[in-house]
Amino acid sequence: MPLLPGDSLLFVAGAAIAATGALQLNVLIPLLIVAALLGDNVNYFVGRFLGHEIKKRERILFFKREYLDQTHEFYEKHGGMAVIMARFIPIVRTIAPFVAGAGSMTYSRYIMFCIAGAILWVGGVTCLGYYFGTIPFIKAHFELVLYAIILVSVLPVIWQVIKSKRTATNA
Repeated sequence: MPLLPGDSLLFVAGAAIAATGALQLNVLIPLLIVAALLGDNVNYFVGRFLGHEIKKRERILFFKREYLDQTHEFYEKHGGMAVIMARFIPIVRTIAPFVAGAGSMTYSRYIMFCIAGAILWVGGVTCLGYYFGTIPFIKAHFELVLYAIILVSVLPVIWQVIKSKRTATNA
């Protein structure tokens, strides 16, 4: 879901487990990995079947052609590893599976990188939240930590906007 801050939610889930013990980490992480894979696969197949329509237009819903072009360039530059790396970049994370489906990436190649990315992203960020959730300072200032995580999550997007505006101004 493009509007939800995935990194923050995973971190909070891990920290909440550490703080409350209401859930078990060894149950939550596999469930979240499956959820991430389901979402990515839906996006991949939507891209596979509808990608040609979006490529014809400048915008459909929240998909801008510009985002698709940028994500495609990311794939061209980084190859299959782009699927894994995209998992850690807001907005790109949402559009990357769609672009993989709309582009020339075969499903067998895509799913291999998608599984690796989901395991690294979900496992890493959730465990990081769990670890930090056990630190007394973090527990006492959890709201501030959450705001910092959200800020760090959107920094790549902010950087790209600034970079795009500078490029447009210099052109």
